[in-house]
Amino acid sequence: MLRFITCGSVDDGKSTLIGRLLWESQQLMDDQMAALAADSRAYGTQGDALDFALLVDGLSAEREQGITIDVAYRFFATARRRFIVADTPGHEQYTRNMVTGASTADVAVLLIDASQGLLTQTRRHATLVSLMGIRHVVLAINKMDRVGFDAATFAALEAAFGDFAKEMGFANVTAVPLSALHGDNVTQRSQHTPWYTGPTLLEYLETVEIKVPVSGQAVFPVQWVNRPDPQFRGLSGTLAQGQLRVGDTLRVSASGHTAQLSEIVTMDGLRQEALAGDAVTLRLSHEIDASRGDILTLASNPLQSTDQFEATLVWMDEEPGLVGRTYDIKLASQWAGISITQIKYRLNTHTQVHEACATLALNDICVCTLATARPLVFDRFEDSKVLGGFILVDRFSQATVAAGLIRHSLRRADNVHAQALSVARTSRERLNGHGGRVVWFTGLSGAGKSTIANALEVALHAQGKRTYLLDGDNLRLGLNKDLGFTDADRVENIRRVAEVARLMMDAGLIVLTAFISPFEADREMARARVGEENFIEVFVNASLAECEARDTKGLYKKARSGQLPNLTGIGSPYQAPTHPHATVGGNAQTVAQAVEVLLTLLD
Repeated sequence: MLRFITCGSVDDGKSTLIGRLLWESQQLMDDQMAALAADSRAYGTQGDALDFALLVDGLSAEREQGITIDVAYRFFATARRRFIVADTPGHEQYTRNMVTGASTADVAVLLIDASQGLLTQTRRHATLVSLMGIRHVVLAINKMDRVGFDAATFAALEAAFGDFAKEMGFANVTAVPLSALHGDNVTQRSQHTPWYTGPTLLEYLETVEIKVPVSGQAVFPVQWVNRPDPQFRGLSGTLAQGQLRVGDTLRVSASGHTAQLSEIVTMDGLRQEALAGDAVTLRLSHEIDASRGDILTLASNPLQSTDQFEATLVWMDEEPGLVGRTYDIKLASQWAGISITQIKYRLNTHTQVHEACATLALNDICVCTLATARPLVFDRFEDSKVLGGFILVDRFSQATVAAGLIRHSLRRADNVHAQALSVARTSRERLNGHGGRVVWFTGLSGAGKSTIANALEVALHAQGKRTYLLDGDNLRLGLNKDLGFTDADRVENIRRVAEVARLMMDAGLIVLTAFISPFEADREMARARVGEENFIEVFVNASLAECEARDTKGLYKKARSGQLPNLTGIGSPYQAPTHPHATVGGNAQTVAQAVEVLLTLLD
């Protein structure tokens, strides 16, 4: 079985090439040919001729617009080999779908329009092919009929791509002159290219040798604990790499617990061994604490763990990626919270130059450092796609925002350890006579956050409670004086506040924070750091009109005149809480009434 993708810039002929390949290798049934003829009359771009691109462009939007949007997979076989081909979109907007197709491919067929040459998206796809570990590339120089099958044009494009890709680590790049529309050099050698002596596209795909790496490191991500009855308990999943045999001693990477492998259960019965790619259920000699998200391996060859690493991120979301913002990471079957701690550089896919950047924009390829909320089992991507490749997921929309490839662990992850302290939070709370909490006030500038928080602290102090008020302006004068008001700086501002609030809560204090904190994702990050049970979100709900009418600091006047371009509510968005613990403020409620509501809530 050979898995390959077609990639390249838009309108370079990827879908047409696959359609022609399927047709010429006699993989189409009569009903498929009839459907293709009907679709060609309705949606085709080739006049009365068959439009082979319609064989893989199946979405109605794709047919109407004449573009590929999603990845389309097709299976076909010849007498010599079986194939799974992924037709990936060329539009920059859908680069994320190209990464999906490349993640499982062995060979990349990178198309170039001979009349257009190397385009920006061609270079981007070549870079992604290299990053995804694909080492065999067919440089399919298509639409040679448009340049009269000129050998010099072919040679110039082959040389230009060779210069561009010389540092990308490809094992081989085979250039083939093609006309996918007319079938030249697709499955049969073309009479129009007597100067070309290399293989046709199909000959290359049938004969290319792909060396499957054999790993001595067994990796079994647990996907499900199988308990059909009280007498049976098994750990189900797919063996990602290596092999396991009955009698092997297995280790749960996170906890270090070990047990012997007593049975390998499959749908076809018991087996003595499992190989990479096998979906099996493992029964152990005795019950150990292992569940979905754990990674099993051989006890004699344990896996590494880390909570800080450097990775290459391919950003896939229109919402920019910011340093300090918290996401979820999925690495094998492991899930955890994660934040970007530093963006080291962005890779310019056109020149391969490293550029400085502060945020990650759609389709950016950046090298970043990341920190996870707990240690995860990992490996370098070049050594293990399973433990080296991951995705980042937005905590609210559940959209995949980035694909990542681990480069290496950061040494400081192994050198920093939590120190056990003799006096715990419970002891401090007992001495204070009350529990520690964080009351997080959020709202527009001028809504009254500081006023209500200050009045609440006075009331709590009168009750003998130990408190501290962290005010946005006060921290901007000290701890956060180095930060501006860009989106990235606002994220870092809230991250620091959340860490300080957590430490003060650990001291047994009731901590009040008064910050605009405009982004819901950052307030959720603060909630995660403090703990759901300790976090009280208070929305000071004064409208923009009310805040602008007050304008006690003159900020809105400056914003309207263009002097403050990033003021929340004017030049920067405010995301109101969807489910706050309390909503106070506004012209309809006095400060005393708001404090009474919050005292009741705290009690």
